[in-house]
Amino acid sequence: MTSTDNSTHGAFTAEERAAMKEHAQERKKAARRGSRAEKAAEAERDVLAKIAEMQDSDRVMAERVHAVVTTTAPTLAPRLWYGMPAYALDGKVVCFFQSAAKFKARYATLGFNDSARLDEGPMWATAFALTEVTDEVEERIAALVRRAVG
Repeated sequence: MTSTDNSTHGAFTAEERAAMKEHAQERKKAARRGSRAEKAAEAERDVLAKIAEMQDSDRVMAERVHAVVTTTAPTLAPRLWYGMPAYALDGKVVCFFQSAAKFKARYATLGFNDSARLDEGPMWATAFALTEVTDEVEERIAALVRRAVG
């Protein structure tokens, strides 16, 4: 059996396996870093480098999301998470940006993990499709991030 980008190995796609490998590399790299300040500075450099590697529309959206998140919630620490820009509080990822190209989707995603405080009754959204980050979208992202960090 030959491997292609669309093939699966077990239950995971090639893109999912690549994301898991990136996550393992991120954890190893983080374990080797020195002081807390060095870790934070290097983690942000890694996030910015990952954003710079993205295709045009994904890169533009990721840059704007990064700016909104870091301005709105400076307590969130930028870091990579499964090869995606993510923002953590006390070591737990609160939100992340997934480029459309990451899993060959038609839109990018702004996602929130269960540590985000977005609860609204018995059901609420934890991921939002992004095709463009306008001023209005930036305002919505900022409001969501503020709620997420409580």
